[in-house]
Amino acid sequence: MFQRLVSHNDDLRRLVEKGFAVGFDGPHLVVRDIPYLDECGQLHMGAFVAKLEFVDNDHVTQTDHQVFFAGSTPHNIDGTPVANLAGGPYNLTLSDASSDVVVERSFSNKPLSTGAFPDFFDKIESYVALVSGPAMARYPVAPYTFRKVDEVADASVFKFQDTLTSRAEIAGLSAKFKDDVVAIVGLGGTGAYVLDFMAKTPVREIRAFDLDRFHVHNAFRSPGRLQDDELGKAKADVYGARYENFRTGISATAKLIDATSGEDLDGVTFAFVCVDSGASRVGIFELLISKGIPFIDVGMGLNVKKGMLNGMLRATYYSEEHAQEVSNKGLAALVDTPDDVYKANIQISELNALNACLAVVKFKQLRGFYCSDEPLYHLLFGIGDLKVAGASERDED
Repeated sequence: MFQRLVSHNDDLRRLVEKGFAVGFDGPHLVVRDIPYLDECGQLHMGAFVAKLEFVDNDHVTQTDHQVFFAGSTPHNIDGTPVANLAGGPYNLTLSDASSDVVVERSFSNKPLSTGAFPDFFDKIESYVALVSGPAMARYPVAPYTFRKVDEVADASVFKFQDTLTSRAEIAGLSAKFKDDVVAIVGLGGTGAYVLDFMAKTPVREIRAFDLDRFHVHNAFRSPGRLQDDELGKAKADVYGARYENFRTGISATAKLIDATSGEDLDGVTFAFVCVDSGASRVGIFELLISKGIPFIDVGMGLNVKKGMLNGMLRATYYSEEHAQEVSNKGLAALVDTPDDVYKANIQISELNALNACLAVVKFKQLRGFYCSDEPLYHLLFGIGDLKVAGASERDED
């Protein structure tokens, strides 16, 4: 990534040519070897960190005029804090490869004439003048060390930089998914949306399974754009192709998962069951429970009431410890219902997406990404009143 960014961005190239110790940590520019003084006039070395906004895979721009700083408060030669830095104490998580850079504060200083820096070169030069000026006046030091910083290996599953995570500063939260291997059983309306949401979640691996073919009605209740040559292909092939340029670690297999499919789920840490056949759930549940894989099962119960669709959306969590107990409650249908309106292929993409949202949000609560005030394992969303009801583990006490 170092060579690619430096060769395609003139301002980054100028930083390197001037001698700054430039490095990159995912979506962050890191400039090490920044000298500064403490309140006693002692010399220290810090580092600037700035967010990179990726225009494409090769070109970056700034998000704002601010920088982060790994170090304590910079001081002048007379022991007073350097003025006009604003900001304050701050914490920003970088990767393990940048463990030497511990961000402690943010700085906010912008040019009075324009209100913005034209590029990264001018930004870093401006902050160096403020932060390092006193140190350079007292000691024979400069930030132009020409030190080559080993490139940080980009372990991201995404083929494009995940700038949303850096802009929201939630890299530490996103890291909670890095060891997950997620299975999605069923790529119908809801399963397709689960795949879409999980493809944008930095889990290590996603295995999707569906034996059916992709037809016109699938296009009306699934994400993405329809291409003519997709019709009639296996759903697994269609969805596998849609995400291959976006991230790594996705495999989609045209296969029916049942109680005999143990090898397909070896190493899986979590599963989503998105099938519309109650009978099919029996074997899938049996397999997941026997392998100790926690999972969420989704479903819809729709009916026509006064000429309008009504019903419920459901997401039920089966933990590794209590899966059999939850299964015994009969919360998910384990037999087929002949008159189920949903199976008539009504075009309800918004309900499929919402059902997938319930499931994925619950999964992310379980991983500590989203807050969870109540340990709900059974969620029901009513279409008529737009209300969510749930059964909590505390209800069982």
